[in-house]
Amino acid sequence: MYSRIMVPVDLQHVDKIEKSLETAAELARHWGATLCYVAVAGNVPNRVARSPEEFEVELNMFAREHGDRYGVEVEAHVVPSVDVVVELDDKLIETSERIGADLVVMASHVPDVPDRLHLMSSNAAGIVKRSSISVFVVR
Repeated sequence: MYSRIMVPVDLQHVDKIEKSLETAAELARHWGATLCYVAVAGNVPNRVARSPEEFEVELNMFAREHGDRYGVEVEAHVVPSVDVVVELDDKLIETSERIGADLVVMASHVPDVPDRLHLMSSNAAGIVKRSSISVFVVR
């Protein structure tokens, strides 16, 4: 049913997306699909890497470790962005199409006050609304 499962990852917050990573791995194992880890990254140094090149190395290492842990085939895709906050949804949708993903498995943030006041939009909701493929949101 699925052959390429895209999993958006934020390497600075892996602890908050562990459940979605496990869900994606179980689905990939069940369907014999490839997990495509995708990270949208800017050029600004962060806790993960000091440069885009170092970030790509970190994402590839993350993908290999998870592929070995879960026993699935993996790929890693770093998507450059000028402004990650503004471009995230568009970049993820474009990437899902470019890599031929047939399912997106992504984490949802826990709703909080800004959500109830409509001050903060949900990336998962944005992807669900605009994506042409199925999106599995894991909380």
